[in-house]
Amino acid sequence: MNESQLILADFVPKKLSIVQTIGLQDIDLEKLFQASKNKATKDITYLYVHPDAERVFKSLIQKSNIIKAAGGIVKNGHGEYLFIHRLGKWDLPKGKVEEDEKMRDAALREVEEECGIRVDYLGKKLYTTYHTYLMRGKFVLKQTKWYDMGVNKSPNLVPQLEEDITDARWISKDDLDLVRENTYPLIEQIVKNL
Repeated sequence: MNESQLILADFVPKKLSIVQTIGLQDIDLEKLFQASKNKATKDITYLYVHPDAERVFKSLIQKSNIIKAAGGIVKNGHGEYLFIHRLGKWDLPKGKVEEDEKMRDAALREVEEECGIRVDYLGKKLYTTYHTYLMRGKFVLKQTKWYDMGVNKSPNLVPQLEEDITDARWISKDDLDLVRENTYPLIEQIVKNL
């Protein structure tokens, strides 16, 4: 939600900063999204603790219109990771799943289209993430499935300009601070696991 996060958990996580505990009645994704636009509440982590957090989460997403997307965490032959720069922030390549398209196929297609490469290895699903945004004035919840991918050597990258991608770059683990300084909280969490 903009620069804020909503965490549903069955325990109180450690090492969270700027946390606001909320009750079940406060879990309205669109209202939390609107609140996260306010500078005073920007970067807040909203936390709801419940013994059956998974059930609460399933109930929450059933009430939302979900757009499905898929993308890749792509590693090259030199151990570098593929990142794109879109709309002023570092991101991972991903895109919407077309009707009747399998998630794995969509992830592969999107990475290849957005970066102008051919993926040599498509592995298992690593993560499923959710984020919110406005599209044409309407509130949207996007579910993205992220797949492990690899390419041989270090192919040249061609950013897909018509998708507002201004840069595509191979970044080593040692240089991931470049991404962390200007990315979304959700991507930052994925980067921590690289």
